Amino acid sequence: MAKVAMISPSILAADFARLGEDVKDVCARGIDYLHIDVMDGAFVPNISFGPAVMKSLLGYSSAKFDVHLMIEGPDRYIEKFVTDNTEFITVHYEACPDLASTLEHIHSLGVKAGVSIKPGTAPEVLDEFLGDIDLVLVMSVEPGFGGQKFMPDSLNKIRYYADKKAAEGYSYIVEVDGGVSSANAEIVREAGIDLIVAGSAVFKAPDRTAEIIAIRGEAMK
Repeated sequence: MAKVAMISPSILAADFARLGEDVKDVCARGIDYLHIDVMDGAFVPNISFGPAVMKSLLGYSSAKFDVHLMIEGPDRYIEKFVTDNTEFITVHYEACPDLASTLEHIHSLGVKAGVSIKPGTAPEVLDEFLGDIDLVLVMSVEPGFGGQKFMPDSLNKIRYYADKKAAEGYSYIVEVDGGVSSANAEIVREAGIDLIVAGSAVFKAPDRTAEIIAIRGEAMK
């Protein structure tokens, strides 16, 4: 049986006209983290929001922030996303010419460092950094837009990092982002995932509580 996973709903799928209320609502339903997708229109072909919008949620979110920077030159902006509620700041391997330095930068600010890879990037590229990474984010869609279909090939990457973690004794969290819902969450959990990002599946669900429980793999109480 697949293990229970944690869940991090992405606010990209929330109603921005009532963002605070949406965030407060999902937090009350027992989420583990709140996923903050930041896009610059350069690294990915879409623009989302910046640190001001994220900081506006501090009074609404009881969950820690799981910040995903899909931006070029992330070192220029990392400090702006550090708050008392920020637990992870994740950057893209493809956007960091000196990843070791960027990881050190994030850690120096007192937050945990994550690294994400795009669907076309081989998982082995992170091997030399795994001891310094707190979270590995496997993109199961092309980054930039919510609501895309899950790419099954990402399961092999999840297994790769889960197996590495077990074999080498690493402590990082394995996270997946893109196209995961209650319909396919079980195969993702079976692959060894620790943390699931779900945007549309949660925020658009007719019953958010039931969807969160199903994605995590818990039994309904």
